Amino acid sequence: MGVNSQAVLNHRFLEMMKLLNIYLNHFPKYEKYALSNNIRNTAYKIYDLITECQKRYYKKTTLTELDITHEKLRMQIYLANELGYFAFKNGKKDEKRNAYDKFAAISKLVDEIGKIIGAWIKHIKQRAAQ
Repeated sequence: MGVNSQAVLNHRFLEMMKLLNIYLNHFPKYEKYALSNNIRNTAYKIYDLITECQKRYYKKTTLTELDITHEKLRMQIYLANELGYFAFKNGKKDEKRNAYDKFAAISKLVDEIGKIIGAWIKHIKQRAAQ
């Protein structure tokens, strides 16, 4: 993975975190220290693993852990959507807000990060096969 690809991954992750933090701050008050906090911690773990992968010489196990943690984040966001938490604003249910638009926006960014991680894993496997 080249320097340019790493910059793209970092940029996409920061975009996702900015948007995710806005959405998480609007979750219901009873979820502030449960699912909301878990999503935030998983996202931070992804950032730690990205940094680790960029610095390690042998990346295979760290990339696998990054891929797994990314999937955990995807499932936690899906769960939050299924529980209706993206329809909240300032901790209260807001019927005017379109929860699906929020979910679609964050899911798109999570998917882009997943594609970059997948390409990185594929690149490492191809390089190891040579």
